[in-house]
Amino acid sequence: QVQLVESGGGLVQAGGSLRLSCAASGRAFANYNMGWFRQAPGKEREFVAAITWSGGTTRYADSVKGRFTISRDNAKNTVYLRMNSLKPEDTAVYYCAAGNSISYYGRDYDYWGQGTQVTVSS
Repeated sequence: QVQLVESGGGLVQAGGSLRLSCAASGRAFANYNMGWFRQAPGKEREFVAAITWSGGTTRYADSVKGRFTISRDNAKNTVYLRMNSLKPEDTAVYYCAAGNSISYYGRDYDYWGQGTQVTVSS
């Protein structure tokens, strides 16, 4: 089992920045690839970014490429999502997830956090 706890969400104006953190406990964090997903009200959950266990490979949704950066610190059992140039359409609950593949699909992740709300005002 891996327990994941997100933090760092909040209210920010358009153009602003936030850094989300996802702290892991339980089984070896460094063994897992990690992903960030988001879900806006009335919409399906969507992929945001993912990173391999080593941090050597990252993937991003087209909608966030160039604005968001995923990173991880295996010594701290934490994965981060740095979000710059935020837009109102980035408003959503953001979830981190752990799995054995670096995937765009939520079904490929085994463990999920409870989510953190990000609200971007115009």
